[in-house]
Amino acid sequence: MVVTNGTSPHPCKKVGLALGGGAIRGFAHVGALWELEQAHIPVDYIAGTSVGSIIGALYAAGVPVPLIRELSGQMNWSFFAQPTLSREGLVSFEKLERWLIHMLGDLHFEDLAIPFAVSTLDVDTGEEVVINSGPLARAVRASCSVPGIVTPVWHNGHLLGDGGIINNVPVSVVRQMGADYVIAIDVFQESHARHRLGPLNRGLEAIEIMIRGSGSGWRTADCVIVPKLSGKTYVRFSKGNELMNLGAAATAEKIPMIQADLGL
Repeated sequence: MVVTNGTSPHPCKKVGLALGGGAIRGFAHVGALWELEQAHIPVDYIAGTSVGSIIGALYAAGVPVPLIRELSGQMNWSFFAQPTLSREGLVSFEKLERWLIHMLGDLHFEDLAIPFAVSTLDVDTGEEVVINSGPLARAVRASCSVPGIVTPVWHNGHLLGDGGIINNVPVSVVRQMGADYVIAIDVFQESHARHRLGPLNRGLEAIEIMIRGSGSGWRTADCVIVPKLSGKTYVRFSKGNELMNLGAAATAEKIPMIQADLGL
């Protein structure tokens, strides 16, 4: 299924969208996309990491935002994950790959309505591997596969895992694609509300800060949208609507700045 997004005429600057990782918090991207469309902000390029690669793939394929929102409301972990007997991980995201193919067809990056790329990690070398050609669903699955938890994916001679470890908000990727103006959406805001966990609270905060800062992408964007997600869930699909609304609210605040920057 591929349809058009109906974007408006483009300004002189080419606009890129960098969608960051953050598990279920990625639902905030859906709300952000809705606000950008309502304000007629064009999108020429998209790069996504982890959950950002899922939302980015759907949008780049031309799936309308209301349908993405509807699909998000139907999702749960059984759509994506299944237990596996492997030395490489506890679960497999093969079901995520099959779901994307079911929804979109067996698309390649070259088939997409908007140029798109995903950030992944070579788990053997620790280097970033950017995928912007070949089978779409396999690349998205790789970008979402957290090493040690989700089994990695072989792709073009690389064993690949979650790109959030190396470049969680892929601003650098979308700039390399040709974007002059980059809008970054960061959904990995750290939490400061886990006092009940004692010393473990600081450790979890440190992990969040480390992942959020990987690649330093959001710091180099022209516009950074950070929904108020501190303390919000990473795993509960039932909070999807709340997360989407928070993404929309944060984006609405930035619309006047984006329109001024682009001369719209």
